[in-house]
Amino acid sequence: MSTQLRPTDVKRLNRHWRRRTQGRIALIAESVTQPFNLGSILRTCATFGVETVWLAGNSADPAHPQVGKTALGTEQKLRLEKASTGAQAAAAARGAGYRVAAVELARGAVPLHEAPLEGDVCLAVGAEDHGCSPGLLSAADTAVYIPQIGRVGSLNVAVAAAVAIAETRRREWRELPGDAEGAGTAEAAEAPGSH
Repeated sequence: MSTQLRPTDVKRLNRHWRRRTQGRIALIAESVTQPFNLGSILRTCATFGVETVWLAGNSADPAHPQVGKTALGTEQKLRLEKASTGAQAAAAARGAGYRVAAVELARGAVPLHEAPLEGDVCLAVGAEDHGCSPGLLSAADTAVYIPQIGRVGSLNVAVAAAVAIAETRRREWRELPGDAEGAGTAEAAEAPGSH
Protein backbone atom coordinates (compact mmCIF):
# COMPACT_ATOMS: atom_id res chain seq x y z
CA MET A 1 0.00 0.00 0.00
CA SER A 2 1.34 3.41 -0.97
CA THR A 3 1.53 6.32 1.41
CA GLN A 4 2.32 9.93 0.72
CA LEU A 5 5.93 10.96 1.05
CA ARG A 6 6.95 13.06 4.01
CA PRO A 7 8.11 16.64 3.28
CA THR A 8 11.78 15.69 3.78
CA ASP A 9 11.41 12.80 1.32
CA VAL A 10 9.79 15.11 -1.24
CA LYS A 11 12.69 17.56 -0.87
CA ARG A 12 15.19 14.73 -1.39
CA LEU A 13 13.33 13.56 -4.49
CA ASN A 14 13.18 17.10 -5.88
CA ARG A 15 16.94 17.57 -5.29
CA HIS A 16 17.59 14.40 -7.26
CA TRP A 17 15.67 15.70 -10.30
CA ARG A 18 17.17 19.18 -10.00
CA ARG A 19 20.66 17.63 -10.28
CA ARG A 20 19.55 15.87 -13.47
CA THR A 21 18.31 19.11 -15.05
CA GLN A 22 20.57 21.25 -17.17
CA GLY A 23 18.46 22.71 -19.98
CA ARG A 24 16.88 26.12 -19.59
CA ILE A 25 13.18 26.67 -20.15
CA ALA A 26 11.45 30.03 -20.46
CA LEU A 27 7.86 30.90 -21.29
CA ILE A 28 6.01 33.62 -23.12
CA ALA A 29 2.43 34.19 -21.92
CA GLU A 30 0.83 36.41 -24.54
CA SER A 31 -2.43 38.14 -23.59
CA VAL A 32 -3.40 35.57 -20.95
CA THR A 33 -6.05 37.81 -19.42
CA GLN A 34 -7.65 35.53 -16.82
CA PRO A 35 -5.82 35.89 -13.48
CA PHE A 36 -6.51 32.29 -12.40
CA ASN A 37 -5.00 31.01 -15.66
CA LEU A 38 -1.91 33.17 -15.25
CA GLY A 39 -1.52 32.09 -11.62
CA SER A 40 -1.72 28.43 -12.61
CA ILE A 41 0.83 28.97 -15.38
CA LEU A 42 3.23 30.71 -12.99
CA ARG A 43 2.91 27.90 -10.43
CA THR A 44 3.67 25.30 -13.11
CA CYS A 45 6.66 27.36 -14.26
CA ALA A 46 8.07 27.53 -10.74
CA THR A 47 7.51 23.79 -10.25
CA PHE A 48 9.45 22.82 -13.39
CA GLY A 49 12.28 25.34 -12.98
CA VAL A 50 11.31 27.79 -15.71
CA GLU A 51 13.79 30.65 -15.49
CA THR A 52 12.00 33.59 -17.12
CA VAL A 53 8.39 34.32 -17.99
CA TRP A 54 7.69 37.09 -20.48
CA LEU A 55 4.24 38.60 -19.98
CA ALA A 56 3.27 40.02 -23.35
CA GLY A 57 0.33 41.97 -24.67
CA ASN A 58 -2.48 42.50 -22.19
CA SER A 59 -1.68 39.58 -19.87
CA ALA A 60 -3.09 39.81 -16.36
CA ASP A 61 -1.03 41.64 -13.78
CA PRO A 62 0.94 39.15 -11.64
CA ALA A 63 0.13 41.34 -8.61
CA HIS A 64 -3.62 40.69 -9.09
CA PRO A 65 -5.03 38.91 -5.98
CA GLN A 66 -6.50 36.07 -8.07
CA VAL A 67 -3.10 35.41 -9.65
CA GLY A 68 -1.62 35.10 -6.17
CA LYS A 69 -4.46 32.88 -5.00
CA THR A 70 -3.63 30.33 -7.70
CA ALA A 71 0.15 30.78 -7.80
CA LEU A 72 0.41 30.50 -3.99
CA GLY A 73 3.48 32.73 -3.85
CA THR A 74 5.41 30.82 -6.52
CA GLU A 75 5.39 33.91 -8.75
CA GLN A 76 8.04 35.32 -6.38
CA LYS A 77 10.43 32.54 -7.47
CA LEU A 78 10.33 33.52 -11.15
CA ARG A 79 11.95 36.22 -13.21
CA LEU A 80 9.02 38.08 -14.77
CA GLU A 81 9.59 40.37 -17.75
CA LYS A 82 7.10 42.58 -19.59
CA ALA A 83 6.87 42.89 -23.37
CA SER A 84 4.46 44.98 -25.44
CA THR A 85 3.88 42.19 -27.95
CA GLY A 86 4.49 38.49 -28.33
CA ALA A 87 6.92 39.21 -31.17
CA GLN A 88 8.97 41.49 -28.89
CA ALA A 89 8.99 38.80 -26.20
CA ALA A 90 10.18 36.24 -28.77
CA ALA A 91 12.99 38.58 -29.82
CA ALA A 92 14.01 39.04 -26.17
CA ALA A 93 13.95 35.27 -25.62
CA ARG A 94 16.06 34.67 -28.70
CA GLY A 95 18.48 37.36 -27.51
CA ALA A 96 18.78 35.45 -24.23
CA GLY A 97 19.77 32.31 -26.13
CA TYR A 98 16.44 30.48 -26.34
CA ARG A 99 14.83 28.78 -29.33
CA VAL A 100 11.15 29.83 -29.38
CA ALA A 101 8.42 27.21 -29.80
CA ALA A 102 4.85 28.51 -30.03
CA VAL A 103 2.24 26.06 -28.69
CA GLU A 104 -0.56 26.50 -31.19
CA LEU A 105 -2.77 24.61 -33.62
CA ALA A 106 -1.28 26.32 -36.68
CA ARG A 107 -0.27 25.40 -40.23
CA GLY A 108 3.10 23.66 -40.22
CA ALA A 109 3.00 22.90 -36.49
CA VAL A 110 4.52 19.58 -35.44
CA PRO A 111 3.16 17.30 -32.71
CA LEU A 112 4.59 18.17 -29.30
CA HIS A 113 6.10 14.71 -28.82
CA GLU A 114 8.09 15.12 -32.08
CA ALA A 115 9.02 18.78 -31.64
CA PRO A 116 12.62 20.01 -31.30
CA LEU A 117 12.59 20.79 -27.56
CA GLU A 118 16.20 20.00 -26.73
CA GLY A 119 18.57 22.61 -25.35
CA ASP A 120 17.37 25.99 -24.19
CA VAL A 121 13.72 26.41 -25.18
CA CYS A 122 11.21 29.21 -24.69
CA LEU A 123 7.66 27.94 -25.03
CA ALA A 124 4.95 30.42 -25.96
CA VAL A 125 1.23 30.25 -25.23
CA GLY A 126 -1.43 32.71 -26.28
CA ALA A 127 -4.73 34.22 -25.25
CA GLU A 128 -7.58 32.07 -23.97
CA ASP A 129 -9.89 32.83 -26.88
CA HIS A 130 -7.63 33.12 -29.95
CA GLY A 131 -4.23 31.65 -29.03
CA CYS A 132 -0.90 33.03 -30.19
CA SER A 133 -1.02 36.16 -32.32
CA PRO A 134 0.14 36.08 -35.96
CA GLY A 135 3.11 38.24 -34.92
CA LEU A 136 4.20 35.76 -32.26
CA LEU A 137 3.75 32.82 -34.63
CA SER A 138 5.90 34.58 -37.26
CA ALA A 139 8.59 35.36 -34.69
CA ALA A 140 8.74 31.80 -33.33
CA ASP A 141 11.33 29.31 -34.57
CA THR A 142 8.75 26.54 -34.63
CA ALA A 143 5.12 25.86 -33.83
CA VAL A 144 4.03 22.77 -31.93
CA TYR A 145 0.63 21.35 -31.11
CA ILE A 146 -0.68 18.95 -28.50
CA PRO A 147 -2.43 16.03 -30.21
CA GLN A 148 -6.00 15.59 -28.98
CA ILE A 149 -8.35 12.72 -29.74
CA GLY A 150 -11.43 13.66 -27.72
CA ARG A 151 -14.53 15.50 -28.83
CA VAL A 152 -13.18 18.81 -27.52
CA GLY A 153 -10.74 20.57 -29.83
CA SER A 154 -8.73 22.66 -27.40
CA LEU A 155 -7.20 22.82 -23.93
CA ASN A 156 -7.29 25.54 -21.31
CA VAL A 157 -4.20 27.71 -21.77
CA ALA A 158 -2.85 26.85 -18.32
CA VAL A 159 -3.23 23.13 -19.01
CA ALA A 160 -1.60 23.46 -22.44
CA ALA A 161 1.34 25.31 -20.87
CA ALA A 162 1.70 22.60 -18.21
CA VAL A 163 1.64 19.79 -20.78
CA ALA A 164 4.27 21.52 -22.94
CA ILE A 165 6.57 22.37 -20.03
CA ALA A 166 6.34 18.84 -18.60
CA GLU A 167 7.09 17.30 -22.02
CA THR A 168 10.13 19.56 -22.42
CA ARG A 169 11.54 18.43 -19.08
CA ARG A 170 10.60 14.79 -19.72
CA ARG A 171 12.52 14.88 -22.98
CA GLU A 172 15.62 16.13 -21.18
CA TRP A 173 15.35 13.57 -18.39
CA ARG A 174 14.73 10.71 -20.84
CA GLU A 175 18.12 11.32 -22.45
CA LEU A 176 20.03 11.00 -19.17
CA PRO A 177 21.44 7.67 -18.09
CA GLY A 178 20.04 6.27 -14.84
CA ASP A 179 22.19 6.43 -11.75
CA ALA A 180 22.26 4.15 -8.75
CA GLU A 181 21.56 6.90 -6.24
CA GLY A 182 18.46 8.17 -8.03
CA ALA A 183 17.02 4.84 -9.06
CA GLY A 184 13.86 4.17 -7.12
CA THR A 185 14.14 7.32 -5.00
CA ALA A 186 10.41 7.51 -4.36
CA GLU A 187 10.28 3.80 -3.55
CA ALA A 188 13.29 4.05 -1.24
CA ALA A 189 11.70 6.96 0.59
CA GLU A 190 8.69 4.76 1.33
CA ALA A 191 10.70 1.77 2.51
CA PRO A 192 10.72 1.04 6.26
CA GLY A 193 13.71 2.52 8.01
CA SER A 194 14.52 4.99 5.25
CA HIS A 195 13.18 8.06 7.07
